[in-house]
Amino acid sequence: MPSTAKSAPGPSRFNQPPPAPSTSGDSESTVPPPTTEKGLDVNILKELAKSALVESLNEIQGAKTLILEPALAGPLGLVTEVALLKHQAVDKMFWLEAGPLNVNTRNVVWLCRPKIDFMHTIAEQIKAQQSNPSPAGPLMYTILLVPRATELCRKVLEDYGVAGDVNISEFKLELIPMEDDLLSLEMDDVARDIFLNGDDTPIYYSSLALMTFQRAFGLFPRILGKGDGAKKLADLLLRHHSTDPSQYGELESSSQVDGLIILDRSVDWITPMCTQLTYEGMLDEFVGIKNSHIEVDSALLDSNPPPAPSPSALPSTPITKKRKHHLTSQKDKLYGELRDQNFAVVGSKLSKVARRLEGDYGGVKNLKSVSQMKEFVGKLGGLQSEQQSLRIHTGLTEMLMPITRLETFNRTLEAQQNLVAGYDPSSQLLTIEDLMNQELDWQTVLRTIILLSITNNGIKQKPLDTFKREFLQIYGYEHLSLLINLENLHLLPKSSSNSLSISTNYSTLKKNLRLIVDDINDLNPNDISYVYSGYAPISIRLIQYLTMKNQILSTTQDSYGNGNGNGNGNGNGNGDGMINKEKPKAHPLGGWKGFEDTLNLIGGSNVDLRQFGERRENNIVFHDENKITTTVIFFLGGCTFTEISALRWMSNQYKGRKFLIATTGIINGNNLLESFGDKSPVQLKQGI
Repeated sequence: MPSTAKSAPGPSRFNQPPPAPSTSGDSESTVPPPTTEKGLDVNILKELAKSALVESLNEIQGAKTLILEPALAGPLGLVTEVALLKHQAVDKMFWLEAGPLNVNTRNVVWLCRPKIDFMHTIAEQIKAQQSNPSPAGPLMYTILLVPRATELCRKVLEDYGVAGDVNISEFKLELIPMEDDLLSLEMDDVARDIFLNGDDTPIYYSSLALMTFQRAFGLFPRILGKGDGAKKLADLLLRHHSTDPSQYGELESSSQVDGLIILDRSVDWITPMCTQLTYEGMLDEFVGIKNSHIEVDSALLDSNPPPAPSPSALPSTPITKKRKHHLTSQKDKLYGELRDQNFAVVGSKLSKVARRLEGDYGGVKNLKSVSQMKEFVGKLGGLQSEQQSLRIHTGLTEMLMPITRLETFNRTLEAQQNLVAGYDPSSQLLTIEDLMNQELDWQTVLRTIILLSITNNGIKQKPLDTFKREFLQIYGYEHLSLLINLENLHLLPKSSSNSLSISTNYSTLKKNLRLIVDDINDLNPNDISYVYSGYAPISIRLIQYLTMKNQILSTTQDSYGNGNGNGNGNGNGNGDGMINKEKPKAHPLGGWKGFEDTLNLIGGSNVDLRQFGERRENNIVFHDENKITTTVIFFLGGCTFTEISALRWMSNQYKGRKFLIATTGIINGNNLLESFGDKSPVQLKQGI
């Protein structure tokens, strides 16, 4: 990635496609393999959610028909199974949608978020059912609202005159363990609700979820954060503790967690606008990951795929069936090794695994004794499982590779890299306009123009008006409300200057946070910027300041951020990174003191609060150095898979500290922009 505007940059390193899985390549990446040090056991949160659902269903006696909000099916599937619902006398399940009920049980249970549209649908279904009574007698109605009931929902039911016929209850589906180091509320459109609509409901829900976390693991000794939303959330956590002593009054300071760091999404809009370059990030960008599941051709998941058709067979249009596949490192070790890699090295990694498996299977020819055969058979199941995993990820990689060879992909990536590096914004605007005229997908075009706007203090009025007019003509006037909303969010504002190349807060921020790093080694990275091939996410740099200060304060780092002055990334001159070097101990969790000038460039409140119970000396919280402490990072408004990968890399740099990532949901630039648009497109009259 270019880091200065002194000379024209060469092609992006990502312009060279990664080697196919069948090619050779022995280089082994150090990003991460999964670490041996273990943080918190978060499975207790899954068990809490499961037991809460069982308890809610058990309170309803007899067989039940469950009517489920479709968007809740994915999150619910991460904490329970259909078999468990059957054990709670759930007879049938239907989607929550408009139309009359068709039930055979006395009990009808709706499970949904507390949204007004759902209340209208439910109320209409109840009234329709009451006007056409069931032969079995009157039905019993229950609404389980996730995660809590609201007065507004009750008011809608009252207006329909059915409030007295419905039992309203709650199902506290809160932080869901997606991985051992990742928790998510799996809420949609949180950034839109908070930052565009001014609706703080998601902040309140987040506070309840974090209070449940504290009941399980103890109080956060320290709460740090950045952003106005982060300040509201931190204040709510303190308020819950002081105003509800029956639930939280007896909580003690955690002995396992040293603090909570809250970042709201408005602190860093740049990162989600950049194209993600990790394996997991690219799968999310171009295939789509929802609730840890990906939808792919069923043939890719079959353990015994059908044979290829005979060349002499008549050509026909194949019928492609899609199936969902759960992406998890807990069941798929290879995925755990691949997900956080820069995609440029994934092909060689797969190739190495394929050659190793080929050698393992080939070894059967050399088996000479019964004991050797028994040993081989014992590991055969593991080999077959790994072979299936290899086939899946090879297939997924082959889906992504053609995308990386597209001219539009590489021109977009180069423009994005140039913009975050501050290189020649006028030329990047021409590139964006050209890509738009080629009718590249509108999300990518908007993401790149937003990067231009944020990194250059807006865009001059004339070129911005021209862009908006051409954008609407090419992609449709239903995007008009989206463009207005982006301006209200200050993501596409008009420039306050007559020059596109004006020095802005971003240029200072780029220097102070060392956002651009040259000569990143994708195989053996020594900085978080590897996830974007040279750009370090602002959000993660802020977390580094609190937990790994010398990564920010030094200009040349070794693998652990220790300045060595030679810039070779290892401190020993041999390019081996972490080889033969013991990990240093993690620093105590610091605060924002001394960093205020940089923080003020970002805007939003700074948070540094303490909760009682910690042992401290000189305002620094200490824990047993021989224990592993966990720092919880909470993203309010969503985070990207790439930010998650960067935090996992950081977890591997020091011993004694692990990061536990929590978020309102997983986002990427596309679904973030889509959430800012009008959910019901504007219908324009003929001739307008």
